[in-house]
Amino acid sequence: MPQHPFPEGEEPPPPPLRILVADDNPVIRAGLTAVLSAPDDLTVVAEADDGRAAYEAALRLRPDVILLDVRMPGVDGMAALPHLVRLAPVMMLTYSDETEIVQEAVRLGAGGYLVHGEFTTAQLTQAVRDVGGGRPHFTPTATNALLAHIRGHATAHAKPELRALPTHFPSQGLSQLQSTVGQSSKSRFQLSGREAEIMDLIASGMTNQQIAAVCFISEKTVKNHINRIFAKLHTTTRAQATAKWLGVS
Repeated sequence: MPQHPFPEGEEPPPPPLRILVADDNPVIRAGLTAVLSAPDDLTVVAEADDGRAAYEAALRLRPDVILLDVRMPGVDGMAALPHLVRLAPVMMLTYSDETEIVQEAVRLGAGGYLVHGEFTTAQLTQAVRDVGGGRPHFTPTATNALLAHIRGHATAHAKPELRALPTHFPSQGLSQLQSTVGQSSKSRFQLSGREAEIMDLIASGMTNQQIAAVCFISEKTVKNHINRIFAKLHTTTRAQATAKWLGVS
């Protein structure tokens, strides 16, 4: 009688995450493949040297995660990104650390952004697991780029309320006025510090996934905070909550 490979009641391990690596540098591709093939729960199923080859391989193999470089000859990573995210979660893994590129990659659907030189091999493999599991992962430069984007949007959204302030605050600087506005909204709606922070991010136009990445919390936790925020603001949508928060409703 054949022996069962697993003890009674013990489940077999899940299949390894299947990874597609897209980078035009063959040395980098080989290095990534070696690193990502070492853990038992990861395996590289294909390599590609440009965006078109990556799309064709992803269409054929349906990987669990795609690692994508930004700059490649032929079809580059940014051009291929909106097509690839329809097939699998995509993590940008690149030397490109320009703020605008990071922001555009996230807008186009990237689930993570790692800049070479800012992570160890252990952090790389964990990032792949995170993105494969629907958890965003960003290295410091990418996180700073997202924060710059949030602050820019928050300032733009705050302008209507700042203009509505009484004119007898001439001695206050802009940062003091913004702080006053934020504290006023926070106390008016009785939001906690974390809830106020997340409401600011909602008002800036960020998705739950992006908020989770910036705040280093899970999407489920973000949703729980948002439910409490909506209850306190007596709203049911992000648009209604934003209008109330910014004092334009």
